[in-house]
Amino acid sequence: MHSAELLLDAFGRVRGVAVAVVDGLDPERLAWRPDPGANSIGWLVWHLTRIQNDHLADAFGVEQVWTSGGWAGRFGLPFDVAATGYGASPDDVAAVRAGADDLAGYHGAVHDRTVDLVRGTTADDLDRVVDADWDPPVTLGTRLVSVLGDGWQHAGQAAYLRGLLQRGGM
Repeated sequence: MHSAELLLDAFGRVRGVAVAVVDGLDPERLAWRPDPGANSIGWLVWHLTRIQNDHLADAFGVEQVWTSGGWAGRFGLPFDVAATGYGASPDDVAAVRAGADDLAGYHGAVHDRTVDLVRGTTADDLDRVVDADWDPPVTLGTRLVSVLGDGWQHAGQAAYLRGLLQRGGM
């Protein structure tokens, strides 16, 4: 297996969970939080998708699907268009109210862009510095692993919340 195939398999696994976890839930259930300070399924899927979109667009020097695909307007969130959810307050989390189709659709568009960007990545490309503001500088490989870690973590949290909902949490 080549590095690009390995990465695409990993991103595909995040996609599978992100789509499954929102499937069939209405906006009220997607916004449910077990505690006022907790995240919701909708926010978690939106955030993991925004991080993937933002970080890969930056690393590959392309425009984000969030803006180029009209998703920012479709979601109509009360945040700056550059917001990814990093450092969000509980009120910010509560403001993310979206339908399952929009969450899955945005994630699908980002996943398709990810496939296009990563498909041709070679092992040598993974050593390219994409952010020199850190010590040590961040390489493409490090950035991709970081995005995958964030995606897996938040997808798992969303799946846990879905389990709480199915057990009568709401």
